[in-house]
Amino acid sequence: MRRFFVWSALAAVIGLVLAGSGYWAYWNFYSRFQPVTVTRNQAAIQRLLDESSWVSAGGGGEPLYIIGYRDSAALQRYEREEVPKLRAAGVEARIILFARPDREGLTQSTAAERATIAELWLTRDWTLYQRWTATPTRNWTAAGIPAADGNLARGAVVEAGRTFVARLTEDLGQAGLQTRYPLIIWRDREGFMKACACSDSRSWVFIRDDLDAPDRIDPPAVAPGDPQPPLPYPGDGGPESLPYPTLPPIPPAAGQPAPVPGAAPAPARPATPPAPRQAPEAKKSDDTTFF
Repeated sequence: MRRFFVWSALAAVIGLVLAGSGYWAYWNFYSRFQPVTVTRNQAAIQRLLDESSWVSAGGGGEPLYIIGYRDSAALQRYEREEVPKLRAAGVEARIILFARPDREGLTQSTAAERATIAELWLTRDWTLYQRWTATPTRNWTAAGIPAADGNLARGAVVEAGRTFVARLTEDLGQAGLQTRYPLIIWRDREGFMKACACSDSRSWVFIRDDLDAPDRIDPPAVAPGDPQPPLPYPGDGGPESLPYPTLPPIPPAAGQPAPVPGAAPAPARPATPPAPRQAPEAKKSDDTTFF
């Protein structure tokens, strides 16, 4: 009987360890990357998104909001790798950038960044956004853009962006989402609002599944009847290179006989050596001898 209780206790311990390990593996590799379905404050969140100044390349499809700051490497990667897939599914990506406030006396944004954020919120200039994100941060000077520091109106716009993020973080926190960037908000096929703190790329597949976006985009193929791509330049080593042209017979130079087709070329005559030059004579002046 004692042995039975020992083995039963050991089996129970092993079962608890296996169950705990399985739950941890499920949470660590799958569950924690799932988006959160927003069930509270949906109207307030939607109003914040509608009133914000987002920039977009257009498209007019279902909106998906990407919130982040300029130096976020995860945001840049998401925009580079995932936005084309979403656009192929008819989704319009709307990007909202903000300037991070100072933290514990440490400045987290530059004057050029704050000036550009204010300009984007005021104008929604997609071309400016493309120029900014295509330029390394250390090289961006915001030339030609009015400064936000010392400008009451533009400084208020920068603060409005920070207030927007603070209110959005508070509303999403009540839904159980810990905010990390990029913060992505969209509606699935049934119309439910979802949010994802997508700093990890393992979260991205859930967004593609919700919006029926492809996992990859193949390069466009040329269909029959479509214009062909431009051919390589001749002489680049490709099969499209032009053959060497057949030139017409070259007429003889003046005073030379015309060549006979098929005849052997006349032997070249040795060149006549040039006449030797006469050595210069010495000329003496009063103080110098010249040659």
